[in-house]
Amino acid sequence: MQQDEQLPAAAGDVARAYPELYRAYAALGEACAKAGPIEGEALRLVKLALAIGASSEGGVHSHCRRALEEGVSKDALKQVALLAVPTLGFPRAVAALTWIEDVTESKPEPASR
Repeated sequence: MQQDEQLPAAAGDVARAYPELYRAYAALGEACAKAGPIEGEALRLVKLALAIGASSEGGVHSHCRRALEEGVSKDALKQVALLAVPTLGFPRAVAALTWIEDVTESKPEPASR
């Protein structure tokens, strides 16, 4: 679960203003992640794909930052955007790729696992 200090400005403000609400929201996210066998890199990539499908720039940024911290490669993140081309369309996939590059182009590549 992300601490409210690690959230982007507006989300962090809401989390601090309504801590019980944020704790419940974070607990729901954890419960959903533990509800099945998907974990690790696959879980992070699925969450990134969902953020792309929802056209959530903030969600894409968040999942990319977290993925990089967890050792997911930049190329894997970019592939998720490219996989969106046939399903979501070229313009949406290109937008997602630019959102991913907002994060990946400002972060060093993680060390090899």
